[in-house]
Amino acid sequence: MNTEKRNLNAAMLYYIFDSANMHRWNDHFRTVDLTELDKQAHKAIIEWVLAKCEESAGTAIDWRKLIEHNLFAFIQRIAITDLKPPVYYKIMKDRKAEVNDYAFNEFRRLVPDMDPGFLQRFREYLDSENDSKEDDIVRAAHYLATRYEFDLIYDVNRNSYGIEGTKKEIEEQVERFMNIGLVGMERLRDRNDPLTLFVNLVGQLRCQQRWARTPREPKTTVLGHCVFVANAVYLNDLDHGIEGVQIYNDFYSGLFHDLPEVLTKDVITPVKNSSDDLPELIGNIESDMFAEKVQPLIPADWLEELEVMSLRPFEEIEGLRRDWASIKACDHLAAWIEAYVSTQYGISSKILRDAKQTIGRKLITEGKGERIGVSKILEDFEKMEI
Repeated sequence: MNTEKRNLNAAMLYYIFDSANMHRWNDHFRTVDLTELDKQAHKAIIEWVLAKCEESAGTAIDWRKLIEHNLFAFIQRIAITDLKPPVYYKIMKDRKAEVNDYAFNEFRRLVPDMDPGFLQRFREYLDSENDSKEDDIVRAAHYLATRYEFDLIYDVNRNSYGIEGTKKEIEEQVERFMNIGLVGMERLRDRNDPLTLFVNLVGQLRCQQRWARTPREPKTTVLGHCVFVANAVYLNDLDHGIEGVQIYNDFYSGLFHDLPEVLTKDVITPVKNSSDDLPELIGNIESDMFAEKVQPLIPADWLEELEVMSLRPFEEIEGLRRDWASIKACDHLAAWIEAYVSTQYGISSKILRDAKQTIGRKLITEGKGERIGVSKILEDFEKMEI
């Protein structure tokens, strides 16, 4: 492991987390706030669905490439996301090299201590045509996630200038991806298909705020939290030289670890710990509701692994290559960052201050945090000007 330049570092984590401050469709009326972090989370889940459809059809998927290219696209989007889509696409068509240079240099400026190997692969990604099956999945998921957002805002913007043109453009982009050979596109284009209903069900986690009873900024959601944890786990895997199937198991366990909350809503830790029997009872309820609500939407041969990733993300399971302890540590680290950043923004409360201390102490003393280098991360956050 490179001890000087780590992929999982404070600046990288804040770079990702700051996308919760990037508001999408902010020139339109919105019934719920839509942020870039949430969009990227939903997109990652749509990518999983599309890639699983490919696997079911007999096509091999390079899951590490899919995960990493999604992260590279996310990093690029953070650097230039404030551009309206028509402006972005025109600039990328006419000045792609200059835009990519800007994105790369901006990332290096904001995350100066990134591992050189990661930086090299990011540069190669920006300079390549990205014409692989995995890149097709990333782009198709982008437009499907955008269509989901547009569906949310369309009714309240019917009188807005240009709204019908935007609708037509989004549908044309989705249709364009019908012709590139992704077998799952036909299903996800159909708004009544079970897989589309699954994507929409998961999308409801964009409405569920973290720390719902506590004033906090930015008001991150359960879904945004999930992709933050997943990317943190992936970066940690890179630091430890993890390869193969564990990359998949770790990332998607992070991504789906709070999926049951779409069924039960968030049960806060003090409530869970108020009785020795309550965690088991909640787990049984989640399992029953998963079987009732999620199972009918998912192909049978995907179900077992989705159940393990979403209902048992922090368990050590015999025969399953997964770093459950690091996933749990990244989950706790995300909660610490959520509390810490808000207090730095000047939105604080006793709950946030106590949580920051309690979670930080737990990360350092319980041992799980050591595997993700948490002492250095917390120390660097405390030094950061945000």
